[in-house]
Amino acid sequence: MINLLDPTVVITRMFESGKYDDMLNYCNKLLNNNPNDMVALQNSALALIHLGKFEESITFCDKVLKIMSSDIYALKNKIYSLEQLKRYDEVLICCKIILDLDSKDTWTLNSMGLSLNELDRHQEALEFYDKTLTINDKDTTALMNKAISLNHLGNYKESIEYYDKALTIDSSLKEASIAKSKAYEKLGMEDDAFLAAQGVLDKDMNQIKLDAKKNKCTVFHQFCQNEFEEIKNQK
Repeated sequence: MINLLDPTVVITRMFESGKYDDMLNYCNKLLNNNPNDMVALQNSALALIHLGKFEESITFCDKVLKIMSSDIYALKNKIYSLEQLKRYDEVLICCKIILDLDSKDTWTLNSMGLSLNELDRHQEALEFYDKTLTINDKDTTALMNKAISLNHLGNYKESIEYYDKALTIDSSLKEASIAKSKAYEKLGMEDDAFLAAQGVLDKDMNQIKLDAKKNKCTVFHQFCQNEFEEIKNQK
């Protein structure tokens, strides 16, 4: 039987109800009785994150880390808060601590890459996205941000490949379609840029261009015709 007065149960109920102020107040009461209560410290940091009080959240994360320097949960909450405050150099320090403990933590590998991107260290960021993709080649965060890094470095053709891989996994990534289109524009490939903006994957582009050539029309008109036929067939 669940003990409804157990602090973990009470805190979970408040968190799931979005009562972050109440959660913080409850944790403060627990800390009045025991300043080193790990459950209260961790959840104070979490409540403060959801209240947008990132500086205060970091204070509680640091209290946890003073007790247990390798606490992954506290380190990740601290990383998230530091990211919101744009303190990317400090994010890198926290990420390195986690990666020394677990070199295959993909959340941390991606966070490391993102902070390096924010610091305009795009070549270094690629290393961490590659590590993530070695572990999980379908990680859309790594695919998207590797594409962004390559784009910043002027490697437009290669960036298109990674935007396309991300879209193959998740077609709802509209920002990937737009970015892919812009990369094609940089290469002077206007037809491909148009098709990319419509969410067309690279594997389907050639057939549309071949059909346009065969029908002696523009790629734009061919795409519109294909869409019309698809809609008609669905009726």
